[in-house]
Amino acid sequence: MNVYALVGPSGTGKSHRARMVAFGNNINYIIDDGLLIRGSKVIAGKSAKEEDSKIKAVKRAIFMEKEHASEVKEVIKEYEVESLLILGTSLKMINRIITALELPEPQEIIRIEDIASPEEIEKAKYHRQKKGKHVIPVPNIEVKPKFSGQLLEKLELLFSNKDDEIKAEKTIVRPKFSYYGKLLIADQAMTDLIEHTLKQDQRIVDIKKIKVDQDDEGTKILIILTIGYGWQLHRVAHELQLSVKELIEYSTGVNVMNVDIEIAGLIVEN
Repeated sequence: MNVYALVGPSGTGKSHRARMVAFGNNINYIIDDGLLIRGSKVIAGKSAKEEDSKIKAVKRAIFMEKEHASEVKEVIKEYEVESLLILGTSLKMINRIITALELPEPQEIIRIEDIASPEEIEKAKYHRQKKGKHVIPVPNIEVKPKFSGQLLEKLELLFSNKDDEIKAEKTIVRPKFSYYGKLLIADQAMTDLIEHTLKQDQRIVDIKKIKVDQDDEGTKILIILTIGYGWQLHRVAHELQLSVKELIEYSTGVNVMNVDIEIAGLIVEN
């Protein structure tokens, strides 16, 4: 496995440039803030931004919890990861992550100063320290500019070289508290993602309502549906609960507490 490290103080733009660095070095996987990311999809781990204190967040980011570390190690093995970019605020943090996940030493260490100008770094610090903005990867979610209580912006980047190009979409979020506060994705962004996924399910005839509520404890989701006649209601509802929970947690990194499914009616399809 080829391991690379991207090092820089908090708020200097590492997450913003991670995809660019990965693309330029043919790296398919990224470890950032407790998450294992492939492309633009979270495939394992839990975001440090979900924690309610800085100490807990740091422990999450360096995989101090055995269960957290074991999950990510198993997925790395399962996917036969050949190249990996690790983001960290210092070499010490990189080494802690490497030790926790039993990874090889990095073959290259890239510092944020090598890929960003002093002006760009200062701008990133300003947005982090003064405005509380954070860049996180979210896959194929249409992010709209105005949401109740949140500040979100859509960010699109296009990377290219002589052989290939990639369009990367990121979301800028403002956590509810500090940097190490709770990670919040827009309610509408999650609604759009759920709706798109449910529309692929042949058992569902109509989606009456999708409601997403986020608070300090986690995310609660209500879905009201009509389904085709002949399906087992309890089985359909249970399967949808599990699939929606997994979809949101692994796509966005937020914690889903409840997924309530209400069947509003049965439709006999011709």
